Amino acid sequence: MSTVHLEIHGQLAEIRLDNPAKLNAFTVAMLQEFAGHLDAVERRADITCLMVTAEGERAFCAGADINAWGDLSPAEFARHWVREGHRIFDRLARLAKPVIGVISGHAFGGGLELAAACDIRVMAPKATLALPEAHVGIVPGWSGTQRLARLLPEPVIKEMALFGRRISAERALQFGFVAEIADDPRQAAIEIAAKVTDLSPRAVEVAKFMIHAGCGEDQGAMIEALGSAAIAASADRNEGVTAFRDKRKPVFSGQ
Repeated sequence: MSTVHLEIHGQLAEIRLDNPAKLNAFTVAMLQEFAGHLDAVERRADITCLMVTAEGERAFCAGADINAWGDLSPAEFARHWVREGHRIFDRLARLAKPVIGVISGHAFGGGLELAAACDIRVMAPKATLALPEAHVGIVPGWSGTQRLARLLPEPVIKEMALFGRRISAERALQFGFVAEIADDPRQAAIEIAAKVTDLSPRAVEVAKFMIHAGCGEDQGAMIEALGSAAIAASADRNEGVTAFRDKRKPVFSGQ
């Protein structure tokens, strides 16, 4: 049975974690499903925004299911579990469409890292954030010490990772980590997403790439994506492709 669902509401896509009995903690199958849904959303030109949500009010996501990685060898843990999760969360962060994280319940460990990979976040009043990995003898592995360090002050990350403290929704709002606190965070996210439909999808995409290039989110790829988009619209690009197909030397105009 699927535990990660993709739902389309007009121009808004929603990827929903659905394993509330396990506090929506990620398993291998959930990671794979999540990745597949991201690919589907990326390919849909009619989708202008994505929400990442979770079933239940107790937890947005409690991180990684310990039963999924607890028996892995050190090599398997590093090569597969950590790197696979990191790859998928990076994929979310670099999605060409804007992404809203709906933190309806506690976001711990990998759940906080998932929220951090979204562009903006809406949070329920009683939800909290935490990096509890040290309680089970590990460290954050899905960008909790890297991407999160660009979004929260260093002492706050240390407060969570080194001292095991939770951060409230109010503090998260003060730090700018969340855009809004709402009793119904999903509805608030829908209202925010509705505003995206009035904007140019291409302008939004390019603006996201430019911001990511400036803040260091896969800077090299973002710069090359922007450059490639610009050159793809040139007359020289069209001439180069046509000449290749005609098996002749191209005559470039510089246009």
